[in-house]
Amino acid sequence: MPRLEININKIKHNAKTLKEEFAKKGITITSVIKGVAGSPEIANAILECGITTIAVSLVQDIKKMKEFGVKAEFLLTRLPMHTEVFDVVKYADISLNSEISTVKLLSKHSLKQGKKHKVVLMLELGDLREGILPEDIDSVVEQTIPLEGIELYGIGTNLACFGGIKPSEKNMAELSQIADRIQEKYHIKLPVVSGGNSANYEWLLKTDNTGNINNLRIGEAILLGRETLHRNRIPNLYIDAFTLVCEVIESKLKPSLPYGDKCQNAFGYKPEFTDIGNINRVIVGIGEQSVDTKAIKPRIKASIIGASSDHLILHVKNKCIEVGSEIRFDVKYSALLRLSTSPYVKKVFI
Repeated sequence: MPRLEININKIKHNAKTLKEEFAKKGITITSVIKGVAGSPEIANAILECGITTIAVSLVQDIKKMKEFGVKAEFLLTRLPMHTEVFDVVKYADISLNSEISTVKLLSKHSLKQGKKHKVVLMLELGDLREGILPEDIDSVVEQTIPLEGIELYGIGTNLACFGGIKPSEKNMAELSQIADRIQEKYHIKLPVVSGGNSANYEWLLKTDNTGNINNLRIGEAILLGRETLHRNRIPNLYIDAFTLVCEVIESKLKPSLPYGDKCQNAFGYKPEFTDIGNINRVIVGIGEQSVDTKAIKPRIKASIIGASSDHLILHVKNKCIEVGSEIRFDVKYSALLRLSTSPYVKKVFI
């Protein structure tokens, strides 16, 4: 305890369902599993569904999967750091890039290692995370094409991850038009035009014209069955492939309002509470160190009062909970991310 229960069959169902649905509009899926820290077990399950490219944000996770024997094409989603370029070339087949200095370093190390590294140039279309401004893309393309050891594999964009800007007909058409212009102007073929991530589900559902866009990088929709603009459930997908299970370490009737002179708590702020009299206060053995406690929900009639680094405090309603018993929780993406990377949470595949 605590443990994260992972239902492999539900993840496979989600991956297979989305792959088939997207294929109807000519879109392939790159499966992003950074949310589960590049789990080799989950990677292999997704590969069984016919998806061939696995993506993570850390090159260490690609190394881990390869050592586990995962056979896939690997994409690095976070822009490569100069200090890790050697390993990026060694372990990743494709990387997303927005800096020509990094692309040139990738070329240098590809030549040293006798490899051909694929580069997808990322365009800035409004979300203001990574990306080359559209007016600068020609300069970067012109410098990338002649580089040895590098294949200009495509262009892409990222939306709704930082600024919350949704994929729309307008920005997707702009990406498609830029791909058209690059291919025509430089007489090249871009195998991949990657339109975004799970936030693109709504756009894909409604659009009649995907243009040149032929790929999406899908993480949360496969893992948790939701699109990421409104966190609505995608029809026919499972939203409970992951379950957090925690052990009760204290169960008592206590006041709802802390008493005494009030100062800062462990995290440096003054929490506010409402006095509703005595309540059933239950503590389970997990906290902010291992999970985003704002992104979990108990499956019993209870509410989360708050947490410290390793204690999660619940108000349990109309039920007596015994010490040593288990409470199960639904998890959202930020909770899954932290649970997956915590060495203090046991991962159990079911």
